[in-house]
Amino acid sequence: MSVYVDQKSRILIQGITGHEGLFHAQQMLNYGSSIVAGVTPGKGGEWVLEGKVPVFDSVQKAVEITAANVSIIFVPARYALDAMFEAVEARIELIICITEGIPVRDLLLMMNYLDGKNTRLVGPNSPGILTPGVSKAGIIPGSIAIPGNIGIVSRSGTLTYEVLYALQKENIGVSTCVGIGGDPVIGTTFVDVLEAFEADPQTDKIVLIGEIGGNDEEMAAEFIAKRMTKPVVAFIAGQTAPPGKRMGHAGAIIEGNAGNAIDKIRTFQEIGVMIARYPDEMPSLLSE
Repeated sequence: MSVYVDQKSRILIQGITGHEGLFHAQQMLNYGSSIVAGVTPGKGGEWVLEGKVPVFDSVQKAVEITAANVSIIFVPARYALDAMFEAVEARIELIICITEGIPVRDLLLMMNYLDGKNTRLVGPNSPGILTPGVSKAGIIPGSIAIPGNIGIVSRSGTLTYEVLYALQKENIGVSTCVGIGGDPVIGTTFVDVLEAFEADPQTDKIVLIGEIGGNDEEMAAEFIAKRMTKPVVAFIAGQTAPPGKRMGHAGAIIEGNAGNAIDKIRTFQEIGVMIARYPDEMPSLLSE
């Protein structure tokens, strides 16, 4: 059992004819993921990636012909809301939005539209999902992770890569890695992914990578204390960040006394979650 993506995932790429979409579609295809379609309005009928992937004018047409059930969005921020709406209307089961810089107002409209729908949104500003040896859906490098029993959920793409590589060096494998994105408004939260890992028989331990800003980590800690039976190890980035200044992600900002790293770390420690001082410490904590 994989979390969110598996061998049955049939992926379409919205924005496949753009530089980023085309490059990463090729990487996913090389990894063995099933890329069944691309969507770029006005370019329907073309084929890309050496004639292996057809391009359609709309998500609806792509779904009708290819039975795609996962969409990965690479379109520019100003078009991302329309792209997400189109994927939901086509009844795509999972949308992974790589695009960053989407206005908060657009995301609030999207969250409201998703209410009651059977579509899961991961992101935006997400590096995607990687189930090593099974499927790569997004931009996480497949070469830095091996199959195993550690689930990873993260707000930071770069730190995700660091942790994956640190685990690989110690021959520690990963069940699934989910990058939820670092924007203030996101579709899938820490709690959503922790719940999925708790139910996943292939996941025995979890790594949570958080950062300053918001209260998602505190909500995750509450869920861990009440519902989780599996061990969780965490790393919180931004311990030296100054108040009132955004650091990296749109959601990584300390406002007043809320969202600082010290309080997040203390909250996790109070419920018995081990805290790594730096990403390379993860392998040793997971071995305890």
